[in-house]
Amino acid sequence: MHDPVSQARRRLVQNASLGVAATLAYPGWVGALDAAAEQRAGANAAPHYPRPPFDEQSQPWPGLTSKMHPRPDHGETSYRGSGRLAGRKALITGGDSGIGRAAAIAYAREGADVAISYLPQEEPDAQEVVQLIQQAGRKAVTAPGDIRDENFCREMVQKVRQQLGGIDILVNNAARQQSHDSIEQIPSDQFDWTLKTNLYAMFWITREVVASMPSGGAIVCTASVNAYDPGENLLDYSMTKAAIVAFTKSLAKQMSRKGIRVNAVAPGPFWTPLQVTGGQTQRKLRDFGADTVFGRPGQPAELAPIYVLLASAEASYVTGQVFGASGGRGLP
Repeated sequence: MHDPVSQARRRLVQNASLGVAATLAYPGWVGALDAAAEQRAGANAAPHYPRPPFDEQSQPWPGLTSKMHPRPDHGETSYRGSGRLAGRKALITGGDSGIGRAAAIAYAREGADVAISYLPQEEPDAQEVVQLIQQAGRKAVTAPGDIRDENFCREMVQKVRQQLGGIDILVNNAARQQSHDSIEQIPSDQFDWTLKTNLYAMFWITREVVASMPSGGAIVCTASVNAYDPGENLLDYSMTKAAIVAFTKSLAKQMSRKGIRVNAVAPGPFWTPLQVTGGQTQRKLRDFGADTVFGRPGQPAELAPIYVLLASAEASYVTGQVFGASGGRGLP
């Protein structure tokens, strides 16, 4: 009779012996496996991003990435695409810097042609983004101007649509944020500036885009943790971000009939020019992001994968959702 336990034991010993022999005969083989494992671990390791305290710094609105210290990371050297947006045409407002810049870089490296809108004062940042899009082998379209102007918004969309050959991804990202300790310190012209930048422009641009956006299109809006946990010094900004959440959820229901998905991202504290151009007090800027579980602000590069997902066919059953990236605050 055959003893199955003894047979199994013999096979185990034989396999172990073969492994030892292979190691002795081909030591480089084991070293290669170790090197590959180390490379994978390195690729998956969390970057060592800057932590507070930060130096005091300020810039006039709208600010430039190149003058920030430390300089934000938008994925310029780290983002690797895999064709997830191949052949798509994207318009990103505020695409010259911050979150919009990270999305533009990622979209281009995923195979999309990209148009960015921005204020004329941000031309140096915009040209850096253009170079990065072109280096990815994609078409770049620039649309400088003030989105507080309804006519500009309409003409800008028409120009982008013509130059790209259509628009099937829209990222409503441009925003204005100014810190005020009290409602009494917010002049009406400043209140109007914030609402027109954050809400009116989003409405005007989206209305023009969806008129010809094809089925399968995607709209991604940038909301904020302030929509759910508003900062006391960001009253008007928080109002607009809460409205963006409602806009996203309502529009998603409308656009489902056209096969267009609408979602939003609600970032927490992220290191962008918004913070150094009046979006935070110098005291809050010094410790910016320290109250998250990571003890630091997020970098725009860390949001890029979410914007790619929501624009891609991988999110084909996702609409009317708000994706939080708030550094462990649990919102939304």
